Amino acid sequence: MIGAIRSFYQGQGLMQRAMRSAGLNLFGFGFSQFLRLASNLILTRLLFPEAFGVMAMVSVFLMGLAMFSDVGVGPAIMQSKRGDDRDFLNTAWTIQIIRGVSLWLVACALTWPMAIYFGEPDLIYYLPVAALTQLVLGFTPTRHETANRHLRAGRVTVLDMATQVIGVLVAIGLAWAMQSVWALVISGVISAIAQVLLYDLFLPGERNRLRWESAAAQELIHFGKWVFLSTIAGFAIGQADKVVIGGWLSTHDFGIYNIGFFWASFPFLMGSVVVRKVMIPIYRESPPGESRENFLRLRRMRMLATAGMIGMVMVPAFLGHWLIGVLYDPRYIAAGGMVVLISVVQIPAIIGVTYDQAALAAGDSKRFFVLAATRAVFVIVGMVAGITLFGLPGALAGQGLAMLAAHPVVGWLASRSRAWDPLHDVIYYVIGGGLGALALWWNWPLIETLAALQPG
Repeated sequence: MIGAIRSFYQGQGLMQRAMRSAGLNLFGFGFSQFLRLASNLILTRLLFPEAFGVMAMVSVFLMGLAMFSDVGVGPAIMQSKRGDDRDFLNTAWTIQIIRGVSLWLVACALTWPMAIYFGEPDLIYYLPVAALTQLVLGFTPTRHETANRHLRAGRVTVLDMATQVIGVLVAIGLAWAMQSVWALVISGVISAIAQVLLYDLFLPGERNRLRWESAAAQELIHFGKWVFLSTIAGFAIGQADKVVIGGWLSTHDFGIYNIGFFWASFPFLMGSVVVRKVMIPIYRESPPGESRENFLRLRRMRMLATAGMIGMVMVPAFLGHWLIGVLYDPRYIAAGGMVVLISVVQIPAIIGVTYDQAALAAGDSKRFFVLAATRAVFVIVGMVAGITLFGLPGALAGQGLAMLAAHPVVGWLASRSRAWDPLHDVIYYVIGGGLGALALWWNWPLIETLAALQPG
């Protein structure tokens, strides 16, 4: 037993590093969610529901802007044969900085159209300041991605936790002092500055310098052009609910929706964090098509990951209404039904999440784009049709059905690298589908109340 524990903490084999990195990322994610919960409970008492609705508009704009300009620097470093080369890393850092400055300028130019779309005039003041986070994050050291590349998540996790503590304390302090959305906007900028400084001061390795090597830039751009298109599609997948629902509900109801989304989204967010930081190195160092042993090793990890995520998503699916009633005042009670429905519709996405990075690990960003684009089209069509015909419940159900319809493309993508595991999919569609149906039946009166929400 002692030997096994020592092996887990000190072993340098692929699976030991992978499990250690996954564990650290899970711990960091759990810590982050605890802080989010604590700050959310405090901030909902210091601020008003409309503040969270406005901040959700700011967040979806910045997320869209960032995703519409993502050139895949992180995945490129993690999968490239030159991922440890100084010229390659410095060229990647230079590209990041150019992108960050460009994002801030574009954000300033788009503030007025966004204010008109969301019907919130004050966005013309909030957005340029909030967009400074993208400018600051452009200076993030590539040592962060190098640590992920080699599955060394310990110090990065500690620094991320420190950044989150700083951000939460600043947000609470400013909310108490200002009683305004500005508290959330300014704290986001301060948190970004803290993250870059902590990474620069405490991550091991040489500091980045401005550099432009043509061969490195060509490789990064060639890989990144499909990642760029994929992240545009990824915006539709991950943020379509904010755009479609945010433009349909009132600011008050949209703020309540985001409280519900906060509670329902953490299992899938956790899975995405682990996949992004752990699966690419595993696929790169232990390709499932190389041997049956590699495939079975990947199956074991995938089975455990999917079981954990579905198990966790069932907690808010069954108990979401009770949690909202206990933790929030009556202004937020409608979030209970939203928690239940959002939790259930994420099941198809959870089942497919461990496949997504197989193509990127092989350097095939083009096929990764095909999957992302297919999902995006299905999600947009499903949500728009759903909200038009059945209101908010229809929009959320449309999102879940879209991810289900796209799963054959997930299988196609994974089969190209021999990573597809039909047994895994069948088992968890049966288990997840059954539990999801039971959760909907158990909470059906709450789902029916959501249909009463009208356009704002």
